[in-house]
Amino acid sequence: MKDSKNRLVAPLLALASGILLARFVHFQVYDFIWSLPLLTCLTYLAWRCSTRILCVCTSLFFLFCGAFLQVLHRPGRPPTVDAGARETVILKGCVVSPPAFSEGRDQFVLELAPRARARVSLAIRDRETPPDLGYGQVVELEARVRRIRNFQNPGEFDYEGFSARSDIYWTAAASSVNSVVVKPGRCGSRFVAGVFALRTGALRRIERLYAGNPYATGMMEATLIGESTRMERLWTDHFRRTGTYHMLVIDGLHITVLAAFLLFLLRLCFLPEITALAITAFGAWTYALVSGWNAPAIRAAGGFTLYVAARYFYRRGRLLNLLAAVAMVYLIYDPSQLFEAGFQLSFLCVAAIGLLAVPLLGATSTLYARGLAGINQPGRVPRLPPRAAQFRLELRLLAETASYYIRFPRAWWEHAFALAARVLFYAYELAVISAAIQIGLALPMAIYFHRISLTGISANILVVPLLALVVPLGFIAVLSMWHVPAAIAGWLLGVGEHVAAWHTRLEPQWRVLAPPLWLAISFTAALILLAYGMRRSAGWSLAALGVVLALFALIFWHPFPPAVHRGELELTAIDVGQGDSLLVSFPDSKLMLIDGGGVLSFGRQTTQRLDIGEDVVSPYLWSRSIRKIDVVALTHAHDDHAGGLPAIIENFHPAQLWTGATPSSPAWFAVRSKARAEKVKIVALTSGRSFDFGGARIDVISPPGDYVPAGSPMNNDSLGIRITYRQRSILLTGDMEKPMERRALSDGQPLRADILKVGHHGSNTSSIDPFLDAVSPLFAVISDGFENSFGHPHPKVLERLRDHRAAILRTDRDGLVTVRTDGRRISVETYRVR
Repeated sequence: MKDSKNRLVAPLLALASGILLARFVHFQVYDFIWSLPLLTCLTYLAWRCSTRILCVCTSLFFLFCGAFLQVLHRPGRPPTVDAGARETVILKGCVVSPPAFSEGRDQFVLELAPRARARVSLAIRDRETPPDLGYGQVVELEARVRRIRNFQNPGEFDYEGFSARSDIYWTAAASSVNSVVVKPGRCGSRFVAGVFALRTGALRRIERLYAGNPYATGMMEATLIGESTRMERLWTDHFRRTGTYHMLVIDGLHITVLAAFLLFLLRLCFLPEITALAITAFGAWTYALVSGWNAPAIRAAGGFTLYVAARYFYRRGRLLNLLAAVAMVYLIYDPSQLFEAGFQLSFLCVAAIGLLAVPLLGATSTLYARGLAGINQPGRVPRLPPRAAQFRLELRLLAETASYYIRFPRAWWEHAFALAARVLFYAYELAVISAAIQIGLALPMAIYFHRISLTGISANILVVPLLALVVPLGFIAVLSMWHVPAAIAGWLLGVGEHVAAWHTRLEPQWRVLAPPLWLAISFTAALILLAYGMRRSAGWSLAALGVVLALFALIFWHPFPPAVHRGELELTAIDVGQGDSLLVSFPDSKLMLIDGGGVLSFGRQTTQRLDIGEDVVSPYLWSRSIRKIDVVALTHAHDDHAGGLPAIIENFHPAQLWTGATPSSPAWFAVRSKARAEKVKIVALTSGRSFDFGGARIDVISPPGDYVPAGSPMNNDSLGIRITYRQRSILLTGDMEKPMERRALSDGQPLRADILKVGHHGSNTSSIDPFLDAVSPLFAVISDGFENSFGHPHPKVLERLRDHRAAILRTDRDGLVTVRTDGRRISVETYRVR
């Protein structure tokens, strides 16, 4: 890679380094008042005097520019609403994102003031009709408002920052359709209103085309328009596991496919190249707008526009230069994008293609494909490179031989062999590009998504062409309302899903963990050496490729032990909102997870878009290099305890599932079905049982052996256990309420403990004084949701705990809570205070 060919790569790296530097060094604006003018002067002098010094000065200039931009874009204080979490208030604002209806609820975004928005969730009861809201309507409603807050655990997604970049700072829950009142007048932008009108019209046409087919409707809306509200997680699981999910969401490939299709149509109409390219660029921006203005589509449209500009000025388009130019534009506009997974993956994907795939393809398929053009025109041979000319000659000889044995014209055979070669080259190029992307993105995929697909290469070869055809066919159907292309597009979508499902059965059933820092640095350095070697010699390339593949295998295998403290008993309360999920690490390093959190549904059968087990608990466990859990325990089958366990069982393959009382319920059915599918032994425990486990002693204190559960899950079904290690004990009570606490006291169960996981999230239905007298805890851990609607923990419970001189630790305030003991000393660590 020569600087003369890719002059913008070095400034981009310097700009990104400056943004990264300002993330860790607290610069002020006045630090750049003198430094940037000085660097500008030095750069100008270097340009006049020395090329070598110019490179250094230019890099320093962009480095300081990146730091300056990051300082300028530092977020200020978020806006506030004068209302408590349990207080109902009247909100009035402008609908800036029309409703997206999902099962049982309606969601839309309301702008309360400039750059201050709330995401409103409206519960829809049976036989209620949601309000017909559109962009630009002024709405007034009654709702409970709560500030958006991240789960306070290491390894969590920054949902708070992600929402703030769209100026959304609160969630608002409106409980009644009747509370929504549309006021007279209009607000917002006419241009944006037109965009939403196009988007809404397209969605309604898709619904009519695929009426009665929820799967096709949801998938086509997501694939064509970027509306994923109706797309259920189960439908996309096979695509996620095989690395083909990118074809279901609006990304750069969608822009590329549509741009190529539109350009082909325009060229058929004999439009000049530049005119056709300009119209196509306009179409790309329009599609980016209508599909939701998501970042990958915007970046792809911007890149295509820069390509058009380069063609207009007769500049040769170089992939890395184009990539660097697009990245610099977006980083100048918003430096914080550098830290977004989507931004990193988008540009690393193209960089992997440009640095790894393009050189290999240039020396193989691209070279040989030149020999296929006009294969029956002998005059083209002198203008071809030697290897391409030889390939062309051999193909013509093969056609002549085939014509001799099978009496078809030689020209027919030449065209047939050329077509077959093009198909093979296309499959080969897809395989090379897919392999380059898999290797180039291995590190961020392991860090952000804990997935590296081994079957992704062959899956992409088949799925990408199928779903690439879905995009133009789907738009032809939407524009014309013709059912034939709609049916073909739906059929292709189904075939793609079957291909992805077949590959899923071949995919290993484990997740990839984030590698240690030394391995990440080594792998990055090896990739750089591979990209350098591919432009130098075959020997360099093979040596570097061997190192890359060895490190890639090490990342995938991850033979590194979990981050646990051997010789200590640990209790970690994971912040799962209003619910429970407790990690217990035993002295001999065995691991047990008690409950998996979940979202309360209050009996409603709704599709939850957030899986606490997959999206909250698992990332924390993976951040500690935990790949396997020995035992999973379910205290009782309420959604906020059991909802996340199916994902936990699938991700961490426990040997046993311990349970309390388990009356029939959808939550218990889901957990039991997953346990049986994964061949997990289910063990029901009752009080009075004691046994050694993991170097500690476990006493089961609840439920009693004669306990008869009700017809549906109840708090007193809870499994309660006491874990003792040397002189210290931990008491875990689930959601045990007062009757079961009194039963444990009357049965003489061993209750004395230094650390108490307070029952029922601190509700006043638990933690009676006699029970606390028997336990006499030093530390009381409460797992509850931030600003939860139940008012947990109850002030009386907090008062009783203080009266017993217990130090109170709460996940809603402290985030992740960890208590460790070596059997004598006790140490405490929280997410907010380490």
